[in-house]
Amino acid sequence: MANLDKSFFTDIRQIIEQARRKAYSAVNFAMVEAYWHIGKRIVEEEQKGKSRAEYGQQIIKELSNRLSAEFGKGFSEANIKNCRQFYLIFKADEIRYTLCSELSWSHYRLIMRVENPSAREYYMREAAEQNWSVRALERHSSTGSE
Repeated sequence: MANLDKSFFTDIRQIIEQARRKAYSAVNFAMVEAYWHIGKRIVEEEQKGKSRAEYGQQIIKELSNRLSAEFGKGFSEANIKNCRQFYLIFKADEIRYTLCSELSWSHYRLIMRVENPSAREYYMREAAEQNWSVRALERHSSTGSE
């Protein structure tokens, strides 16, 4: 077997790691977009219901049961409610421009708790630009350091 130059191996390793990070980021953002679209469909469905609150609870529970049975974990009632809330907060048509592909669903769940829209935008921008982990975002947003 040929001896590989250490820098050659390191370069190849970095190429693979970078590709994996890009793939993870792309999949993650696709799921964030999917959660937004799920929230949109839930809101549209609820608006056709007679008694919104009661009907909404029923469809969320049933949707959670069916999605969990088909796709496994990740579709609890709480997460389905988060999808609905996500759409209500980020209702803009230009959703692709509003959301940051660098942020995960966990980041967005934290950002949704921030009531002030300007503060939400600030935390989204800072978390993306500064590459904040979810914990770092939680620290900054809970202290209100804006």
